[in-house]
Amino acid sequence: MSLISATAAVHSRNGQACLPIHNSEGGATIPVAFDGQNLSIGHAEHDTGIDGSGIDHGITQAPYERRFSPYEFNGGTTLAISGPDYAVVAADTRLSSGYSILSRNVSKLHPLTEKCVLGSAGCKTDVDQLRSVLDIKMKVYAHNHRKPMATPSAAQMLGNTLYMKRFFPYYSFNVLAGIDSEGKGAVYSYDAIGSFERTPFSASGSGQSFLIPLMDNVISHKNRLDEKRDLPAEEVVEIVKDAFLTAGERDIYTGDAVEIMIITADGIKTETFQLKAD
Repeated sequence: MSLISATAAVHSRNGQACLPIHNSEGGATIPVAFDGQNLSIGHAEHDTGIDGSGIDHGITQAPYERRFSPYEFNGGTTLAISGPDYAVVAADTRLSSGYSILSRNVSKLHPLTEKCVLGSAGCKTDVDQLRSVLDIKMKVYAHNHRKPMATPSAAQMLGNTLYMKRFFPYYSFNVLAGIDSEGKGAVYSYDAIGSFERTPFSASGSGQSFLIPLMDNVISHKNRLDEKRDLPAEEVVEIVKDAFLTAGERDIYTGDAVEIMIITADGIKTETFQLKAD
């Protein structure tokens, strides 16, 4: 410590007798004396100034770094495809945390009405909370209007709900699939804070990057020279199974089984297809 810096420190402390020492071994002080002209620095006694209560007894003898996050990524992949008179929405059933599989049978699909299904991947607690909020809003709407909410209205409601939490967003990656008032399949794609659009298909979650290029080819028919045709629901279901088999080979958070819901004007039909469990 230089004389100038020590003098400045004493003056800044209005004549305080000790200068603090900051280090990873706990608190300590250096006794100093200043008579207005001269500054003297003494030696601390072994039994004064250091009580040992702040000493880090860890291996590194350095300050510990502690972090907290309100979010946890539990993985999972969702996919939704619209057709002329149907919509297909699917999601795997694996629930993960890091390199651990917490459950092999957790549904990521949640019917909001008999013609509308929400698919969500991401943080399980946020997904559950989002579902609860949406269910309450759906019940209030049905009570006030004496009818279930239409799929486009449910899509707007989901967007508003996500936007309402934009400063502390739901850690949930959502797709919405259903049948609109004209009986046509409808799929809506969302970002984290509620911006959405109606698309021919949508994918979200940890396996999104593996599914979208495949869907661009077989569903949107991009960069193909053969004639595009309307696919029946049964063929789309087989495409969905192949897509999740592909994603499961490259994504450790996708696996165990894929739950598939086929939405038509008559209601929702559900089937399950087994994926690999490793």
